[in-house]
Amino acid sequence: MGIAILFFVFAVLLMLGVPVAFALAAAALATLLYLDLPSIVLVQQVSAGIGSASLIAIPLFIFAGEIMMRGGISERLISLASSLVGRMRGGLGQVSVLSSLFFGGVSGSAIADVSAVGGTMIPQMVKRGYDRDFAVNVSITAALVALLVPPSHNLILFTAAAGGGLSIADLFAAGIAPALLMTVALMLTGYLVARRRGYGVEIFPGWRAVLVRLVSALPGLGLVALIFVGIRMGIFTAVESAAVAVVYALLVTIVLYRQLRLAEFRATIVHAARSTGVILFVIATASVFGWLLAYLQVPSAAVDFLQSFAHSKLAVLLMIILVLLLLGTFMDLAPLILICTPIFLPVARAYGIDPIHFGLVLVLAGGLGLVTPPVGSVLFIGTAIGKISVVESMRSIWPFWIAGLVVLLIVALFPGLSLWLPGVLRAG
Repeated sequence: MGIAILFFVFAVLLMLGVPVAFALAAAALATLLYLDLPSIVLVQQVSAGIGSASLIAIPLFIFAGEIMMRGGISERLISLASSLVGRMRGGLGQVSVLSSLFFGGVSGSAIADVSAVGGTMIPQMVKRGYDRDFAVNVSITAALVALLVPPSHNLILFTAAAGGGLSIADLFAAGIAPALLMTVALMLTGYLVARRRGYGVEIFPGWRAVLVRLVSALPGLGLVALIFVGIRMGIFTAVESAAVAVVYALLVTIVLYRQLRLAEFRATIVHAARSTGVILFVIATASVFGWLLAYLQVPSAAVDFLQSFAHSKLAVLLMIILVLLLLGTFMDLAPLILICTPIFLPVARAYGIDPIHFGLVLVLAGGLGLVTPPVGSVLFIGTAIGKISVVESMRSIWPFWIAGLVVLLIVALFPGLSLWLPGVLRAG
């Protein structure tokens, strides 16, 4: 009955439009009262939920991403992407996808990605004669690449939800090949849709211009290498790398590019603080929910339930993916990771699924929910920028969504795709 109350109250409040963090806290409180546990447990677990030192990396990476976005990095990355792939069919759509790959390595956030790249590319595409739905759909699905490349906030969150013991360096390395595969899949889809709609190409600026734009964008791209190589080589931890990223971002945008003025810096601090507050509040309330799941022995029950009729690793993984896709339609990615990791990670381990591989599958499956109504935050930001309704976007997003689903299934069915690079780096 305690499990039923926990999930029932949470589901009802979500359907009523209550914010996720408050729904999590209310469901946890109702369950605590039913179980006759002291309500002080709620406060204790909220405090413990954000007491992990590893979570300090999240606000620091958010701050670094905001600095780079407002300090001129996004424009330079878009300019570089335009010179590389603009001459392909549907050129600006291809530019949007490649720019998202570049900027994802700076921001680590799909929301920041669609805000920065989509905020620039969607109006440009509309101005050049692209349909609004195409401009929005290619931009919001391209933002999902940011979930997989360093310094992905969600991969850091997965390591915290997994209870420690997982290498964030291995997770960052494992996400690179799937991120490249997602980029190629979305660019191919954009090409096919653009060809069917008769979109044109951009003028190739010449290799000299490509070289100039590459040199201009290298300091921004260097942040990705700094984070990844530093963590991989053991020079600093994820938290230390986040602090280094902030200092590096300030040096690049203030000293080198000279674009981060005092007014923009103030706005950066305010926006980063707001984003951090929202994310950490969700993490705090989700930790109470997760504690109750463990107290009620939901993970072991899930293992027993699946073992009763699923007898292969593949069947279990596909069932978990189906559940994650359904949950992702009405739950944001951060609470999805925090709630589902304690439930499904023990199941994955029981069937011999590598935790690093499972983490990428979970983040990617939950990420598809970010572009799916009714709670898709990336979808709503993209449609607001493109000035179209969610319904208009949904009518034509399916080729891009299916491309993302295909990538998810490839990553799930072929674990070597994501695990080979961490293995090579460990061996080296």
